[in-house]
Amino acid sequence: MRSPTTVSAIAALAATASMALVACTEPEEEATPGVTADTVTIGTHQPLTGPAAAGYAAISAATSAYFEYVNAGGGINGRTIEYLVKDDSYDPTATQTAVTELVAQDDVLAIVNGLGTPTHASVLDYVDDEGVPDLFISSGSREWNQPGIYPNTFGFNAEYVTEGAALAQYAVDQRPDARICVLGQDDDYGEGILEGVEIVIDSNEVAHVETYLSWDEDLTDQIVALMTAGCEVNILGTINGFTAMAMATAAQLDWSPEWYVSSSGADYPTLLQYLGDAGPTLLEGMVSVNYLPFNADSEWNALFRQINDEYNDGAPFTANTVFGMSVGYLFAEALAAAGEEPTRESLIAAVESGDLLGNGIVPLAYSEDNHAGYQTVGIATIDDGVQDYEGTTYHLNVGQVTEVEAAPVPLVNAGIPQG
Repeated sequence: MRSPTTVSAIAALAATASMALVACTEPEEEATPGVTADTVTIGTHQPLTGPAAAGYAAISAATSAYFEYVNAGGGINGRTIEYLVKDDSYDPTATQTAVTELVAQDDVLAIVNGLGTPTHASVLDYVDDEGVPDLFISSGSREWNQPGIYPNTFGFNAEYVTEGAALAQYAVDQRPDARICVLGQDDDYGEGILEGVEIVIDSNEVAHVETYLSWDEDLTDQIVALMTAGCEVNILGTINGFTAMAMATAAQLDWSPEWYVSSSGADYPTLLQYLGDAGPTLLEGMVSVNYLPFNADSEWNALFRQINDEYNDGAPFTANTVFGMSVGYLFAEALAAAGEEPTRESLIAAVESGDLLGNGIVPLAYSEDNHAGYQTVGIATIDDGVQDYEGTTYHLNVGQVTEVEAAPVPLVNAGIPQG
């Protein structure tokens, strides 16, 4: 017969074992994807090869260089940033493979700055279904600004509609009686530019519209049609290669209209590479829009040149370099605001808080109801071989173009955000 003491001891052991069993079966707190004690891993899809690689491949290289600079400075909240770049050759099928690998195999915290409208649109639902923050998409499509449908998705570029409206408004302000025409890529990009132009100029008053396909190798028919229509100002929704092709074709026809070009196709150093010796003459006077500190006297520009020399092997410094580093800065700013122990939820909350400023000619204005990127753009011109802002800045809101004052975001803490 067991004594009461023995019975009590057995009961205590049984209780301890039971508690241990419960402890073993209780689920452990799930780790945040892409976050360890000392690293944060994010990913992107970019056209490192293929027809869009010229110029655009420089973007992710610049972003990676900026992150190396941040990591050398101690990272964000003690964590270094690992940036996984997958090549999709600007092919939506390849984009789907790349992004699936990043999410399902590489377990990234977020997709950051995926490039291209048709490419990123092909993975938009997948990334949303997986609950992955889809940050700062490299495209001016309005598709990214639908927080009610895609709560984790945020744009970065100024919307194409904004750029088209700003270019048209400046054209009307400068030459109110000119015959204004549009040449655009036959997709969401060109359509957005045209939509913006028609906000300012009634569709019946746009003198002529021409489109091209992204795989076209010649623009002669389009340029002849614009020339025949008597166009005096051509507003272009083109990438750099087609901007150069349009200008070179017009020059061969001895035609010299004015060129107003969206930011995606107006990078002066890249255009010079396409146009060669004729470039400086053909590009003189070209009007474009931008929203980032690519101008030579900007402190941001000076910092990015230093980073480019030290961490990007001194690659050619272009507006795409500034773009890539600016996106990197914005993610670092979001990560710093996401807290000491970042999660996907805290990262989204940080972006929607309205506290992120970016580094553009005006502060960003993300919120729970607004997931658009830059909504204000400045007019830039090429004068004597120098592309710079000329002082006119436009904001588009509810179909109304308004001239506003630029308010550039200052450089602080050597360009490394603090938590």
